[in-house]
Amino acid sequence: MDCQPLCARQVYIWLNSDQTCLLCDETTGSRKSVCDACETDLPWLGDQCDHCALPMPLSHLTCTSCSINPPTFSEVVAGWLYDFPIDSLVTRFKHQGKWPLGRLLAEMYAEFLQYRFNEGLQRPDFLLPVPMANKRLRERGYNQAQMLADWLGASLQLSVQSRLLKRVKETPAQQGLDARARRSNLLDAFELMDSQTVADKHIALIDDVLTTGSTADVIAKTLRQAGARQVDVYCLARTAKPGD
Repeated sequence: MDCQPLCARQVYIWLNSDQTCLLCDETTGSRKSVCDACETDLPWLGDQCDHCALPMPLSHLTCTSCSINPPTFSEVVAGWLYDFPIDSLVTRFKHQGKWPLGRLLAEMYAEFLQYRFNEGLQRPDFLLPVPMANKRLRERGYNQAQMLADWLGASLQLSVQSRLLKRVKETPAQQGLDARARRSNLLDAFELMDSQTVADKHIALIDDVLTTGSTADVIAKTLRQAGARQVDVYCLARTAKPGD
């Protein structure tokens, strides 16, 4: 049954009306879900390590950790510092099922990535979401990295390879572990389903937050060993300290 009245034109289209900012509850004056003032005040990541995006006092520097143990991935492209209100938005999306907040973050991050592409950042061949173990996926009901990858892929017209990598080992939660413990925790945790798909490809891993970078580094090693040309990490936010 069609509930739309018989009319040559649609009577009301919600997306064409002014939206209410999800951060301050004021009218945005546009179709955007966050107002310009709130978007400007977000903790945008500034000067950072050229490899892992750790906040640094100056640009074009390499942090101590990357100097001693260079990561396998080439670059981290993060939009924000993991600080208020980004930390709250990510937590509510990731752990409380507030999907509209995740969609909002993905839309803003897609605009940021498109700006970076226009400035010379090389577009990857495809996006690869960080997989979640089956047990944790059943408990949570969704993989936030997969959702982010799908939204970004649609916005940026990039393909998403969702079944290429599988997490075959159930591991304890990474929160609260240092980099060494995280790497040990992730030994043999991932399995590549098809090495031919990654051969000579530029791949962008998709995740929500980068802390120590251990998970990304383990996956990048798996992909590079299978012949990937370059592996970058695209994430919404970067913690100020590797252990946070």
